[in-house]
Parts: sequence; C-alpha cells; structure tokens
Amino acid sequence: MYKERPIRPLSMSNIHIDKLIRTQRRTIGLHITSDAKLIVRAPLFTPEDSIYKLIERKEAWIKSKQEYFRIRQPKTCPRRFIPGEKYLFLGKEYSLVAVEDIPKAVILAGSLMISKMVLNNAKEHLTNWYKTQAYEHICQQVEYYAHITALTYRSIKVNDAKTRWGSCGALDTLNFTWRLIMAPPRVIDYVVVHELMHLKQKNHSRHFWKEVSSIIPDYKQDQAWLKENTHFLTWP
Repeated sequence: MYKERPIRPLSMSNIHIDKLIRTQRRTIGLHITSDAKLIVRAPLFTPEDSIYKLIERKEAWIKSKQEYFRIRQPKTCPRRFIPGEKYLFLGKEYSLVAVEDIPKAVILAGSLMISKMVLNNAKEHLTNWYKTQAYEHICQQVEYYAHITALTYRSIKVNDAKTRWGSCGALDTLNFTWRLIMAPPRVIDYVVVHELMHLKQKNHSRHFWKEVSSIIPDYKQDQAWLKENTHFLTWP
C-alpha cells in the first residue's frame, strides 16, 4: 500500500515533482519516467524538507535525465494497432499481420498474427496476449532462479506498470510489468534476479548489488539496455 501526498512548490529549485508517493521504504528514491516526469518515493514520515534538499542536490542529474528522455520521445509514434506495425517480443521485432483463419485471436508464428475478426479490438487482444506471454515466461524464470539461489517467494503478479519493471513486496510477493516481455531474455532475467535478491536485501546497498552480480555478473549492461530502450516498452 502507498499514499500519494499533495506536493508543495519547491522554494529553492525549479524542479517540479510530478508525483510524491509515501511507502514503507527506508530511503528516498527519485525516478524519471520515459515522458520526463519526476516521481519521488519516500518513507512515510520523512520530513518534506529532506525530500526537497535531496532534489536540490540532485538537480543536475534530474535535468540531465529529463532532457535525455525528451530528446528520445519523438522516436516513438503513437500505436494505431493496424497491420504492418512492428512489435517487440523477447527483444525481437515482428510485423503485425492480419489473417483470416487462426486458432486464437493472436499468435506468434514468424510474424505476429492477429485474426481479422478482432481487428476492431486489436489493442485489447494484443495487450492480453502480451500479458499472458509475460506471466508464463516470467514465472518460468523466477522458478529457475529461485531454485538455483534457494530463495522462497510467496507469489508472482504481472501488473500494468509502465516504467517500474519489477518490485518485491513486504510479504515477499514479486511483481513485474507485462511490458518486460518485450525486452531481450537476458534483460528479463536481470530484472527477475534483481527482485529475487530483494528477498534477502530490502535495499540497494553494496551487498545487494554483490548478490545480484553473483548471478548476473554483467548486469550493468542490462540496466543500460532498459534505460536506453524504455520508450519502446511503454505502449499503450
């Protein structure tokens, strides 16, 4: 559970907070979304002045990240969900093709095929297909890495988050966005391992990253891929 609080204007900075979320976390987290918005996650009782001071210290970093995403926004065009569009799945690009006779509304067989009978609701059917594929693949990878790390989780959920790839709940629940299924398999594995390691370390300390690197030694490459390609994974 979390609470979103009203945001008072910053007195010493021209940085605008788009969303302030209070949770049970221990530290303040700053996140820049693919549309250049600033989201702040903070512990429930952290004084607002502490949040604003951190933002002022990180002003250069925040502006740099926001500019990074603003420059990349024009790279992606709004989805029309029509034949001929390109769609990512497990890091590969497939053309959407409308066909007359297939056993399901959407299938992947050389191209991403959608039944002509559901073209009027293509967005809904494609999204549902992606969610199903994401749940199956992510559950498989979580089970694999949980086995080799001897870690135990309570449940796996796939959600609709646009830029938060995964999270580990206080009750050892693992949450992942279905959009992750568009990323290459090795990137998905990194996010899976990242959240599994939060079962042991509920923070991003040096020890936490050591645990991650013991399973994914070159995890920084996967982090870089996600940062560079976020704008491709955020439809619809």
